[in-house]
This record gives sequence, structure tokens and C-alpha cells, in this order.
Amino acid sequence: MNAEAKDQQAISSIDRLLEQARAGEMFILMDDREGETTGDLCILAEHCDDVAINAMLKHARGLICLAIDKERATTLGLNYSERIFDAPRQSAVTISIEARAGITSGVSARDRAHSIKIAADPDYGTSDIVSPGHLFPLIAVEGGTLVRAGRTEAVVDLAKAAGNWPAGVICQIMNEEGSLADRAFLEAFAKTHQIGIGTIADLIAWKRRRQSIIKRSGEIMFNSSNGGNWRMLVYVNTASYAEHVALIKGDLSSPEPVLVRMHAINIMTDVLGEQLSGRTGNEIQLAMQMIADEGRGLIVMLREPSPTTISDLVQRKAAGDGTSRNEIRNYGVGAQILNDLGVNHMILLSNVKRSIVGLDGYGLTIAGYREFDEGNDDHV
Repeated sequence: MNAEAKDQQAISSIDRLLEQARAGEMFILMDDREGETTGDLCILAEHCDDVAINAMLKHARGLICLAIDKERATTLGLNYSERIFDAPRQSAVTISIEARAGITSGVSARDRAHSIKIAADPDYGTSDIVSPGHLFPLIAVEGGTLVRAGRTEAVVDLAKAAGNWPAGVICQIMNEEGSLADRAFLEAFAKTHQIGIGTIADLIAWKRRRQSIIKRSGEIMFNSSNGGNWRMLVYVNTASYAEHVALIKGDLSSPEPVLVRMHAINIMTDVLGEQLSGRTGNEIQLAMQMIADEGRGLIVMLREPSPTTISDLVQRKAAGDGTSRNEIRNYGVGAQILNDLGVNHMILLSNVKRSIVGLDGYGLTIAGYREFDEGNDDHV
């Protein structure tokens, strides 16, 4: 049996994973079928008991977290932790909690399982939990893995698809040396414990066949000093309302890879021209001119759905949070726009090569990268 066949055999289909999840079985979620990946040991919150928590503590050994949807977080009155995270790159961590009653120290497997039940069960509310505690909730973004390709979103998506409470328990799997487990370790782990493995990429593909969260809301032609005539499409994210823009030059239907710029709009650099190390502040204009010179290409400009985007940005900057991680999970809206436009193979216009989780789930491939003619770039 070749390596590809073994890989196909090791990974469960999403339908099979749903059967296992509904039955209360634990399972592993990892990013893709190929390439480097880490993984989480998971169980739907509705089925989580002290046995499952003890197994996570004993065998997975990472931090145990409760993934919930935004509606449940609102019901519980949960807010994000005090540090303001850069939304496209971080999980939405809330304050720690535990059950108000029915526990002792809150640390034991039994106590944690009870706190999970109270936090996830719709029959309980904010008066039934206290903070701080020994349970760490994460809030999945609206739209799930079609917006952010994270395990928080994946386990909540699976819980909803299974007809269970919209919540799941996740714990990163560590290897014997205490580092995050790699693919080989995860597959051996699954075989040893006789549990299924699912991938976020497969879940995205499964959801795409059943759901779309973007729709076109307008289209015009316009003439720009940056590259002449452009076709402009406006897209709406229907999961958490935000409007995004696609700028199209030439015919995208031919089989050659399309030159694509995926750009997360930042008012400080894109509008106000803030000078940052490694940033020119005119990446959109540069991209438009380069695509015009090519004669064919696409720019997708993405906006954050949050109504407090600007104040959040100011608070991050005031706190000196200039971190950047070379991984993107929150690209699902842009990927669906590419799907809608029939773009499957692309050359990314970017000076940074990034690890894009779950890209295969959208049927997209990156044929290569092209750097900007001048300056540097640290955007999506």
C-alpha cells in the first residue's frame, strides 16, 4: 500500500466522523490530509464525562478547552479575555469559568466534566457559572469553518451537524517529549486508541456542498489611475455581516493560474498611510498596477465584520501588540469569493509565504508567489 492510500485509510470521512461523534466517541481533528499539522483530541460537549476528561489529561496532555458558538457565549455573559487579540490570527479566548455548584476544587476530571455540562447545556445560564475557574471557553466565529479554519470552529460545526449542543471539548495532543504531536504521532495515537481522525479541509469541503455564506450584492465598471478599467464586485458575508470587494482585470476563465492579491483592509496603512517597518502603505495600488501590467488578475479586499474594528485596532496598537503569525485560518470568505469567480489555481501576490490551513477544502491550489515590485508586505 502506498503512502497516499495509507493516508486515505487513516482519515475518516466527515459522515463517518459524525457517526462517531453522535455516538459519544472521541476523535482527532487535524488541519489537512497532507503536509505538516498538529491535532486536537475532541469530544462533543453533550457526551463529555469524567472518563473523557481523564483520557485527555492522561493521553493528550494539552490544555482542555470548551469550544462554544457566539450565541451560547452571549447567553453565558462571556466576554473576551482582557488582551485584545488580532482576530484573523487568534482564537477567541474568554475569561476562565467553572460551575457555581456541584464541584469541589474544580480541578478534578469529574469537576471539569460537570463545569462543561453546565456551560454547554442550554438549560443553564450565566447565574450557574462563576469566574475565574478551571475551564477555558473559546468562541467560534459565526459561519464556522467557512470563515475560520480552526479546530474551535470545526468541533462546533460538527456538534451542530450532529444535532447536539453547539459545543465541543478540545485538547491539543502532545508527544512524549512535550511538543505538539505531528502527523505520524497523531495517526499512531488514533490507531492505538481506536478513534477516528478528521481534517478541517474535509469538513470545509463537506460544508461547501451544503452551505455558502457569501453572496454578490453589486457590480460596476470603473476607471482607475491605478491600472485603468476594472470590474468591481461587492460581496456580503451573510454569517456575520460585512461587505467585501473583488477587483477583476481581464478574463479569469482560462486555465492558467490567476495572479491574486488577498488583502485584509487596514485603515491605518491603507487609508492613512501609516509608516510601519516592512510596510509601504500602498500595497493595494501596487497590486492594481502589477495586475494591470499582467493583463489579468484579481484583488480581494476583506473587511472585518466587527463594528468595533477601528477601536480594536487602536487598542492593540496602544498596547504595543504588533505580533504577526505566519499562518492564516480566517480566510474562508476570500476563498469562497475565489470559488464564486471560478478561480482554482492562483499565484499569490505577496512577499510572505504563509501556511494556509484547509485550502484543499475549497479546491484551491497555490501555483507560486510573486513579490511586490517595491517595499514589503505583511498582510493576508
